[in-house]
Amino acid sequence: MKTIKLKISHYFYVLFVASSLFISCSDDLTTTEIAEEEVEEVEVEINDLDFTATDWTTETHSNDADPNFTEVFDDTQVKRLDFVISENNWNAMLADMTSLYGAFGTRGSGGNGLTDAEDPIFVPGEVYYNGKQWYKVGLRFKGNSSLQTSWQQGILKLAFKLDFDEYEDDYPQIKNQRFYGFKKFSLKNNYDDKSFLREKVSADIFKNAGLAVSHTAFYTLYVDHGDGPEYFGLYTLVEEVDDTLIDTQFSSDNGNLYKPEDYGASFALGTFNESGFEKKTNEDDADWSDIISVFSALHATTRTTDAAAWRAGLDAVLDTDTFLHYLAVNTVIQNWDTYGRMEHNYYLYNDPSTNLLNWIPWDNNEALQTGKQGGSLNLNFSNLSGDWPLISYLYADEVYKAKYDEYVQETINDPFNATYIQGVYDTYSALVEPYATTEISGYTFLNNPSEFQQAISSLKTHASSRAAAVNSYLGN
Repeated sequence: MKTIKLKISHYFYVLFVASSLFISCSDDLTTTEIAEEEVEEVEVEINDLDFTATDWTTETHSNDADPNFTEVFDDTQVKRLDFVISENNWNAMLADMTSLYGAFGTRGSGGNGLTDAEDPIFVPGEVYYNGKQWYKVGLRFKGNSSLQTSWQQGILKLAFKLDFDEYEDDYPQIKNQRFYGFKKFSLKNNYDDKSFLREKVSADIFKNAGLAVSHTAFYTLYVDHGDGPEYFGLYTLVEEVDDTLIDTQFSSDNGNLYKPEDYGASFALGTFNESGFEKKTNEDDADWSDIISVFSALHATTRTTDAAAWRAGLDAVLDTDTFLHYLAVNTVIQNWDTYGRMEHNYYLYNDPSTNLLNWIPWDNNEALQTGKQGGSLNLNFSNLSGDWPLISYLYADEVYKAKYDEYVQETINDPFNATYIQGVYDTYSALVEPYATTEISGYTFLNNPSEFQQAISSLKTHASSRAAAVNSYLGN
């Protein structure tokens, strides 16, 4: 066995006793010990180097297999994943989280705070699905404010990132290991979503509108970190954009993929900086010329002197039609936690077949509601505050506005038609309710099971209200 020592700031163990947020189907409440002594470094175990990958088949484990979307992203079932993580590695994950956010279950208790360049640590763990094992999979907690808030609230239902060949250098047996053709996933914890449906349904709406977006599916998660499997709750599995999405939904995956974040991601004049547009592909190629071209075209003086020339310049570097379509869908369904309010939660991909940057939505658990931080944007963007030129400049142009309005009408007619989407809510809520309402105290965002159906009712009411809002906006 070898260990990897990771330096962290001091941390303290605390005792978390599962509180009675609501009574689960089990009478036994779980007590989870998270620390009791001060340490200076975390050790991630790399062991069992000589194991044999007995469950390995080309279809299930090899990168020679095409992604099996039917198997992995099945809308008709709630499937189950099991993680097995050694006790030492689980404690290392918790210690690292304490270093980032302070003591579990307390606010303002220290920690370094998550920065753009810092993620929680990976550890190797076993993943089980449908009677098969995947070996030494890279597992880590993921998220930003949602991760911090869950941790500080004392909720262990944390989101995970999975990378199936993260440890292939340590374990040659798993070189290019895949999960039915997929290398990576995000396993979202449905943070602050008592319906459990927002991430899934939002992605479905974007997909049905014809936009590039991640596939999603419902899974339950059980984690064994030394005391047997524990139910961590109902999750949403999300396809990673930098894995299979750009390969299967575009001409190829050779283009530049960016995950914009914070300063510069608003596209305000003079804000471009390389760190604000993190490259997820072609990382060794220090070339942001395609992003710079969008800044230049967007802020060209022709915008106020020759609108046709300005549009031609912008259309030559940005797929404006896709952006306007996305903007219409996103605004109709309401989604405050993205561009227009926040400088994150979208990707940009330079499609090699067109040499145009394409907009890809991401992280939609806050959609389908009025929202926070000033709320979602009005259909006419009258409440747009701050400098968001990709919205304000394009909406002020009569040609772009007309196209946006067409997509608003199309959205409410088809992918977000009130009657249709209310039926979707009924179907999905019936599917997931047995798993959502039996989440265990300390591993749930529900205060009681009745909040689930209340949240479903709110979603259905919201759909009707958005149809009325669109009709009012378009003067129908």
